[in-house]
Amino acid sequence: MSKRVLFFGDSITDCARNGDHFLKLGSGYANHVSATLGAKYPNEYEFINRGISGDRVVDLYARIKIDFINLKPDIASIFIGVNDAWHEIEKQNGVDTARFEKVYEMMLEDIYAANPNIKLILLSPFVLEGSATCNTEEIPDRLSRFITDVADKAEAVKRIAQKYNLPLIDLQAAFDDACKLAGPDYWTTDGAHPSAAGHEIIKNLWIEEFNKLELR
Repeated sequence: MSKRVLFFGDSITDCARNGDHFLKLGSGYANHVSATLGAKYPNEYEFINRGISGDRVVDLYARIKIDFINLKPDIASIFIGVNDAWHEIEKQNGVDTARFEKVYEMMLEDIYAANPNIKLILLSPFVLEGSATCNTEEIPDRLSRFITDVADKAEAVKRIAQKYNLPLIDLQAAFDDACKLAGPDYWTTDGAHPSAAGHEIIKNLWIEEFNKLELR
């Protein structure tokens, strides 16, 4: 019987998948992961994408029953945080870091209550310079606010990973390193959404953590 792998998150996970058809994986890291693991382990894993563009942590929590718990995944990753900052900068409808951390932990408690044996991987949010993060026409300090708030969210995810003894993918560090080889516009399309090469970075780190899980 194949194991079920679930990708849970926002637009970076969603990545233009086919509307409500969650078995379509889009063009991002979820699809890259499924291609690599599917070729290496034929018929051993089923992959489901439950990313929805624009989601904050409170949105993930609101749909955790239908889009996570009910699906009974064996392995899942959670990638959230940039919209919690972005929505505050643009719409004053973000999630402050204290609430972000609280809701994130509530989400994990519900997940473990439903399935104590689930294998989880957490990904911390990142941000680079780009058209979405540097437009200063209406918000002069836009980039500095992005950097500060996303870093706060990333630190919260790190604390949660340590508390629950979970593997963590530190994407800010990974993309900062990548930017030593090529500029931010090579790795992202707008400072927040990865390019194909950026998604490949995420995929490689995801599979690195996956390979450490005790699944067999």
